[in-house]
Amino acid sequence: MTAGDAGAGRHRLQRSELSVPASSERFFAKAAAGAADAVVLDLEDGVAEDRKDAARLAAIGALGAIDWGDKIVSVRVNAIGTPWCHRDIVEVAGACPRLDRIVLPKSADSFDIRFVAALLDGVEAARGPGRRIGIAALVETPQGVGQVEAIAAAHPRLESVIFGLGDYMAEMRTPDSTVGVPNPDYAMPAEPLPHRNDQWHYALARIANACRAAGVRPIDAVYADYRDEAGLRASAKRSRALGYEGKWAIHPDQVAPINAVFGPDPARVDWARRVLAVLEGSSGAVGEAGVMVDAVHARMAREILRQAGQAR
Repeated sequence: MTAGDAGAGRHRLQRSELSVPASSERFFAKAAAGAADAVVLDLEDGVAEDRKDAARLAAIGALGAIDWGDKIVSVRVNAIGTPWCHRDIVEVAGACPRLDRIVLPKSADSFDIRFVAALLDGVEAARGPGRRIGIAALVETPQGVGQVEAIAAAHPRLESVIFGLGDYMAEMRTPDSTVGVPNPDYAMPAEPLPHRNDQWHYALARIANACRAAGVRPIDAVYADYRDEAGLRASAKRSRALGYEGKWAIHPDQVAPINAVFGPDPARVDWARRVLAVLEGSSGAVGEAGVMVDAVHARMAREILRQAGQAR
């Protein structure tokens, strides 16, 4: 893989990523026709152990038979150390030229990413010319969060790091029952109402910082209460404020709100155009609407316009 091949996938639009159990074939065509930027066919938590082999075959069939358009199409394989991981990677990658990425759950350290990359090197060498397969690391354990800087920088194939909150909650042994919903116990007294904090802020901020340092995309966790659109939007806005580029969805109804939050805000696009206009031809910092802007704002503005162009 060349440096250009490795870097291209890191700049794809990925506001929403819809996860579909690979054992639920009736949902494949709907996911392909929907508005999600990315679709993950799940072989791991969404599939019972006695259906793992059948789900793998179903995912291979769907990748070959369905028109996925320009979506990022991934397969979440089973974790390293399970009886299915090696076969998931080798068989799916070898049989599916349409595959964009392998999503690796329980990513605990940089070795895990290099292991998957080495398998993909061998598969692609045997397969011959075709689409280069990227990797997305699902960080969902205390060990993974503690090693996320090394994970994010582990290999050029890595395109994104996804926060896996469900397993992280379980391993942290917190008294939560719904993934993504704030815990009312994590609050500070205030008037007139208590100020509720986000108990996952540390993990979210650390993952986002590690991703930006390594040049890969940070993607936020699922919000399990798919009927609660207001809660979903609030969760997405919090992660967007930390620098995240997108969020996983577990239901098609969540895709539109996620795309809206992580899509280009018209007011921000207008701001970006104004900033570039006032800075054009200037020799340094200038004022715009009473605020000083400079080269840093120009970089921000160009990134906003790049993302807006992708969304269009």
